[in-house]
Amino acid sequence: MILKIKKLKPNARIPKRATDGAAGMDLYACIPEAVTLAPGQLAVIPTGIAIELPDNTCAAFLYARSGLGVKHGICLANGVGVIDSDYRGEICTGLCNVSDKPYTIEPDERVAQMVIAPVLTPDIREVDALGDTERGAGGFGSTGRQ
Repeated sequence: MILKIKKLKPNARIPKRATDGAAGMDLYACIPEAVTLAPGQLAVIPTGIAIELPDNTCAAFLYARSGLGVKHGICLANGVGVIDSDYRGEICTGLCNVSDKPYTIEPDERVAQMVIAPVLTPDIREVDALGDTERGAGGFGSTGRQ
């Protein structure tokens, strides 16, 4: 598979995987100056890049970087970002500070990770009934605590 990446700004950094075993590619903040997120604050941080996925059998998914999330409370505002195969605009990360301390995003800081994954696009069929299972309609916690 080829992932085409276009720099939209001269100072943008091309995403890369930190190790051969990394599932995600690091995305970098393409900002002219530092941005401080106060506790509870949201910000859109651009990456300065756009991508072209091969076709609609895959998409790019943006996830929080575990170090930012666990150590500093910086998470993606929408949980997981989805970049559709037909999107050609700039990839931006919506970040939120869920900690009780301000955090400053520096230019070129790694702010998220991007994973390319397959997407299933099933035909949709409305039905009057679904097949039975042992669990049935049991919801949250219905399978027990352990």
